[in-house]
Amino acid sequence: MAVGESCPHKPHALFGTVRSFLRYKSTEAQSQLEPQYTDEDDDDQAIDFPGGRVSFTSEMTFMCETPVKRVPCFRVLDDNGEPIIYSNYEQQVSKEVAVKMYNYMVTLQMMDTVFYEAQRQGRLSFYLTTLGEEAINIASAAALSTDDLILPQYREPGILLWRGFTLQEFADQLFGNQDDYGKGRQMPIHYGSNKLNYITVSSPLATQLPQAVGVAYSLKMDRKDACAVTYCGDGSTSEGDFHAALNFAAVMEVPILFICRNNGWAISTPTEEQFRSDGIVVKGPAYGMRSIRVDGNDALAVYAAIHTARRMAISEQRPVLIEALTYRVGHHSTSDDSTKYRPVDEIEYWKMARNPVNRFRSWVEKNGWWSDEEELELRNSVKKQLLQAIQVAEKVQKPELADLFSDVYDNLPSNLCEQEKLLRETIKKHPQDFPSDVPL
Repeated sequence: MAVGESCPHKPHALFGTVRSFLRYKSTEAQSQLEPQYTDEDDDDQAIDFPGGRVSFTSEMTFMCETPVKRVPCFRVLDDNGEPIIYSNYEQQVSKEVAVKMYNYMVTLQMMDTVFYEAQRQGRLSFYLTTLGEEAINIASAAALSTDDLILPQYREPGILLWRGFTLQEFADQLFGNQDDYGKGRQMPIHYGSNKLNYITVSSPLATQLPQAVGVAYSLKMDRKDACAVTYCGDGSTSEGDFHAALNFAAVMEVPILFICRNNGWAISTPTEEQFRSDGIVVKGPAYGMRSIRVDGNDALAVYAAIHTARRMAISEQRPVLIEALTYRVGHHSTSDDSTKYRPVDEIEYWKMARNPVNRFRSWVEKNGWWSDEEELELRNSVKKQLLQAIQVAEKVQKPELADLFSDVYDNLPSNLCEQEKLLRETIKKHPQDFPSDVPL
């Protein structure tokens, strides 16, 4: 683009097109280069610069700040659950897998409803839902292997659910009882499971991203047939850790999937106040990695994209960025009232017209794999299990006070011994200010 000229009326090569690097051996990726990245001048008007050959030009041009056309969003099912014409990705999911996916999408939806109500009743101190994002949770989990290590943000309990984390285990964590693997030391919804390769949730945004790259590097060194998978929201992309992680992953060529749930809101901050780029998908090529934008409310599209991206990551030892467009139907958490900053009509539209659970159910039913009778039976069964899990979790004893100081050092250092001593003395002096159900 010459000085004073407007951007050309076509998408820039940076957006939606895979950039080629010598270290990437995919000829398909190399063939997708736009003319802007090819040598239009003579070969002698170029320089072999670290990273590849760069041609010279006598025309002063500036890259466009935004594309004329936005990166398209991959989908398999339309809003009514009908397969898109010419799409054959629906054939990747068998009846058994599809029914299991739908079962867990419903279970996750009901789990959020019941636990949210329990918090509103004062039985839990905090909760956070995944309402509207069930497809991303369950479909991505179904497309991965249990050997893949998950580093979540905090809105991905569906991956644990898919891998076998029971409703009782969820309830125990939420109530922080002695059966909670974190021994009551974490906030509710900060789940974790060594057995299921699910690293414990951490509240600070984006800290899990560079850690996930380190995990992926270890998998590469050990030549494991697995990848690291890390999740984040659109708000996390404004953190420095997001950019450091993408650059780190691309340079080290590690098998990792970055799955970003672009749900429109980072608590009360809308995406238009978060960044000026075309969402998150365009940030991948900027760091030298493949990227795709997918309809996060289409379970089949999410499954197909994650399944393919995982194969790329492991077989080619490369990072892949997936932007899943969705909508956070629920409040950010039980500490938030989203009707204060977004229209109720907007929330209702996404809750009803673009509901991922309803859309997937339509497709499953049209295949003859589901019925109203099975729906009623499933929902009644899950609700009964959830209420039972809550009743059991409430009665289980809390972890002992000493557990506040354990599991870090083999031998407790003197400063922590002193802290424990002072805490016990303070409780003894002011018992009314401390929980009476914590064993001393």
